[in-house]
Amino acid sequence: MDEEHTRSTVVVVTWRGRGHIAECLDALAVQRPHRLLVVDNASDDGTARVLAEHPAKPEVLRLSHNLGYAGGLARALELVDTPHFAWLNDDARPDPGWLDALESALDATPRAAAAACLLRTAAGGASAGVRLTETGHGADTSDSGSVFGFCGGAALLRTAALRAVGGVPAAFFCYYEDTDTSWRLRLAGHGIVPTDASCAHSLGASSAPGSARFHRWNERNRLLMLLRCAPAGTAVRELLRFTAITLALPPRRLRGVRVPRAANFRFALRVRVLGEVLVRLPASLRGRRAVTARSVVDREVVWRRWAGR
Repeated sequence: MDEEHTRSTVVVVTWRGRGHIAECLDALAVQRPHRLLVVDNASDDGTARVLAEHPAKPEVLRLSHNLGYAGGLARALELVDTPHFAWLNDDARPDPGWLDALESALDATPRAAAAACLLRTAAGGASAGVRLTETGHGADTSDSGSVFGFCGGAALLRTAALRAVGGVPAAFFCYYEDTDTSWRLRLAGHGIVPTDASCAHSLGASSAPGSARFHRWNERNRLLMLLRCAPAGTAVRELLRFTAITLALPPRRLRGVRVPRAANFRFALRVRVLGEVLVRLPASLRGRRAVTARSVVDREVVWRRWAGR
C-alpha cells in the first residue's frame, strides 16, 4: 500500500462469505491505492481461512459475535484514519476504476459528503442510489441525475463528515443504515452525489431478501429512522399507519379478506416490530435530539425537497 497516496479505507463487512468474498477482494486488487479492512462478523464457515490465504492480505478485524452490517461498519469507523471511508458489501465486485471515480467525484464536489455508486445485478437491474418515498421508505432509484442518498452496498464517504453526524447507526444491525446516514448528512447541510462508479452486486448472497428477518429489520429500522430524522408529524403518522395496518390484519383475515402473503404482513412479525420500536423509543428520541443539534437544514425542508421523488 502506497501510504503517501492512500486516501481511502475500503471496509468490507462479511458474515459467512466464504463463497463470494474472494471475488470482491480480487476486484479491489486492481483499484487505486487504498487501505483494505475486512470486518469478519464471527463467520464460522471458513471465511477466516479465505481471508488469510488471499493474495490481497487484507487487514482483518474479527468480531467475537455478529454485529450485522451496520455494527461492523461502526466498529470499523473507530479504526479509519484516512479522509475517505468506503462501504462495500462482500458480495459486490467493483469495476476497474471504481475507487478512482468515487474519489474524483468527491474532489469535484467539495460540499458533498458521500458519493453513490451504480450497483448492477445479474438480473439486469441497477441502482444509482436511494430515493425517499412519500411514506418515508428508502427505495432504489435508477435516476443517475439526482439521489437522496447512497446505497450502502457500495459508496464512499468523507470520514470527518460521517463522524460529525454521529457515525453509523450500529443498533440497526442491517438495512436502512445507509438511508438514515444519508438523511443525517442532508440535515447537516451536506450533498450526496451520484457517480458513474460501478459494481456488480450478487443481491442476496449475504442475506435473504423477502425472509422474515429481512422484513423485520426493514420495517423496524424504517420506523426508527423516521423517529430520528423525519419531521415529527411524518414520524407519528407513519408509526400510527403501521400500527393501524397491524391491528387490522386479524379482523380482515376473519372476514376472509385477502391479505398479502409477504412476511411483512404477518401479524406476529409486525407486533414484534412495534415492540422493538417501543423498547428503543427513548434511545430514538435521544438520537433525534442529537440529530437536531447537528442540523443546519430544517427537517421539513429536507422532507419537502426529497420525499415522493
